[in-house]
Amino acid sequence: QVQLVESGGGLVRPGGSLSLSCTISGLAVEYYAIGWFRQAPGKEREGVSCLSCCNGSTYYEDTVKGRFTASRDNGRKTVYLQMSSLQPEDTAVYYCAAERPLGRGCQGASVVAHYWGQGTQVTVSS
Repeated sequence: QVQLVESGGGLVRPGGSLSLSCTISGLAVEYYAIGWFRQAPGKEREGVSCLSCCNGSTYYEDTVKGRFTASRDNGRKTVYLQMSSLQPEDTAVYYCAAERPLGRGCQGASVVAHYWGQGTQVTVSS
C-alpha cells in the first residue's frame, strides 16, 4: 500500500521560514517524479515544485522561485520543501504527490499525480 505523509506545517509570520517533509512508503521512490502542490481557500490546487526521478532536475512555479527549495532523499524515502520569505499568499494546504508507475515525469512545476498525501496546513500571518 502506497502512503505519503506530510509533516512540518504550521503558523509562521511573514518573512519567516518553514520546512515540510513528505515520507513515502510502498514505492521505489527513486523511480518516481514527486510533486509539491498547494491549495489555498477558494482556489484550485496548483503545482509548486516537481522533482524529477532520474535527471536530478527540480522545477518551480514562478511565484516561489528563489524562495522555496525542494529536495529528495531516496534512501530515506523522503522529499522536502524548504520555504523561506513566506508571505500571506503562501497560506494553503500543502500536499506531496507521486506520479503513477511509468509516468511521464515532471510537467513543469507539476506532475500528473496518482498518489496523494493528506496535506499539511501552512498559515502565514502576523
